[in-house]
Amino acid sequence: MANHSAAAASGQHLPIAPKLRASLVLAALGVVFGDIGTSPLYTMREAFGHAGGLVLDELHVLGVLSLVFWSLTLIVALKYVVLIMRADNKGEGGVLALAALALGSGGARGDKRKFVVMALAMIGVSLFYGDAIITPAISVLSAVEGLQTLDPRLEAYVVPISIVILVALFLIQRQGTALVGRLFGPIMLAWFSVLAVLGLVQIVQSPDVLRAVSPRWAILFLREEGLHAFVAMGSVVLCVTGAEALYADMGHFGSRAIRLSWFGAVMPALVLNYFGQGALILDHPTVITSPFYHLVPAWGLVPLILLATLATIVASQAVISGVFSLTSQAMRMGYLPRMVMFHTSEHEVGQIYIPRINWLLMAGVLALVTAFGSSSSLAAAYGIAVTSAMGIDAILACLVALWLWRWPRPWAILLFGSLLCLDAAYIIANSLKIPAGGWLPLLMAAVLFLMLRTWVQGRRVLADLRTQQSMGIELFIRSVTASSRCQRVAGTAVVLCSDVSIVPNTLLHNLKHNHVLHEQVVLLNVRTDDVPRVPLEQGVSVRHLGDGFWSMVVRFGFMDQPDIQAVLRAAAGAGLTVDPARASYFLGRETLVPSTRDYLHPIQERLFISMSATATDPTAYFNLPPDRVIEVGTQIEI
Repeated sequence: MANHSAAAASGQHLPIAPKLRASLVLAALGVVFGDIGTSPLYTMREAFGHAGGLVLDELHVLGVLSLVFWSLTLIVALKYVVLIMRADNKGEGGVLALAALALGSGGARGDKRKFVVMALAMIGVSLFYGDAIITPAISVLSAVEGLQTLDPRLEAYVVPISIVILVALFLIQRQGTALVGRLFGPIMLAWFSVLAVLGLVQIVQSPDVLRAVSPRWAILFLREEGLHAFVAMGSVVLCVTGAEALYADMGHFGSRAIRLSWFGAVMPALVLNYFGQGALILDHPTVITSPFYHLVPAWGLVPLILLATLATIVASQAVISGVFSLTSQAMRMGYLPRMVMFHTSEHEVGQIYIPRINWLLMAGVLALVTAFGSSSSLAAAYGIAVTSAMGIDAILACLVALWLWRWPRPWAILLFGSLLCLDAAYIIANSLKIPAGGWLPLLMAAVLFLMLRTWVQGRRVLADLRTQQSMGIELFIRSVTASSRCQRVAGTAVVLCSDVSIVPNTLLHNLKHNHVLHEQVVLLNVRTDDVPRVPLEQGVSVRHLGDGFWSMVVRFGFMDQPDIQAVLRAAAGAGLTVDPARASYFLGRETLVPSTRDYLHPIQERLFISMSATATDPTAYFNLPPDRVIEVGTQIEI
């Protein structure tokens, strides 16, 4: 596995043994496809329930099925699995990795283009968070609502049971998902097998439903129904929710395993189940209240409810893990302040736990379950964030195709433009649901975008202020050398700074108050590159400045865990000898106060100060020995 990971990081594609490929495919089933795999629980019901006025006849049922089939084919299979997954950022995927590819290409020159790409990335991240809060709520609710099909009197227990399941899910996050993760693949394999069998049984009884594969039925449906069909599209899009996870989780399993899983198991099972539901609806229109659970006879309802609940737990876990991963990337790329983060596995780098995000996510999910009370009510809020995020992916992928892959402009614009038009149609259709709840993910995304944008702008202003208030390092070294009042003491001082070309305020304040300098002073700057991982031996750059002063620039990837002690040990090869356990680490503890100058908008100013106050102690974040850290306080007006 180590060799395989190294090859993936270097962009090489080594042959994968059949046994390994099978295990990866099974693992991908359990993690990647949980969200999209549980969509049959509510998609067909909502397509007719929210459209209103649609007669359950051949034209309308086959029209909706045709829209479902071609949405899965064009948006998921073609756009994500075939095209966007080609955008491999050293093995990693996701909106931030896609933006990093665009920024790292030759076409992202100029501040305007970089601003556009960064803005799109931040919007995409914000939309993902908005979607992530809704997914566990609607998934678990839709599964537990099967109890109502069993006995309508059980409706009162749906919300309490859903809350218990969700609370338990968030409580176990601290323990890691390694043990539960081993069960994900078999559970989802059983789930997709059941989906396929249930759908196939109905299709065999009514094979005429297969005519919906023809796009003619979708065109007829749209032409005949007009606005009603357009409204129905706002619910049909639920069948592709989770499609972005295919790309986001590429780094965990590789594109081959995901493609094999999709074309070999997931898409056939989904299509069979949707068509089976359509056949059942045509034969028995009264089942529209819950067509999925009516696919089974009475004796199979309880086992199906239990399996559906397990599948939705898997889907929720996949989203939660995705939020942790995306938050980690955003922190390292400078979009969010540092937060406490734990690695829950000694073997799997991607298994992390971020307490603050976990509890905020849990609070948001439980609030949605309590406030909306049913998956049908939540469906109105679901979709607008998903479709908007998909549109962002299409734009960024087009930029990558133009700037990095050097595709001919007409072909790139025609292909991705056509896919973007499809996304735009779904975005407009879902915008009709904004008054009924679609405003919620948009509001959450807007707040999150403001936070991300404020943090990026605030850090830039802060860096400019530090530069203005400091002096060049070469001038400082000459003045220290010439001064007789400055005493040098034994030991090594490692001073973390944002720019090794200027003197950190931390060092200046220490010298001002204590009148001493260590015999060896290392100015250490940590940077995050637009690549997932940077090998330690390649990421360390050391330069001797003279008179015991050294500058060190360390580059990490946005998926790496910074470890300063390991970096200092690796610097021995460059001539810098430091014992990490005996060095003194100087950190700046900056207190930000409002300024009378217009560096930031007053709202952003207060928000940035609040976000800075919540940033995690860099001692833990950079893996510094706590008993060797010295913090020097400064006050900065921003």
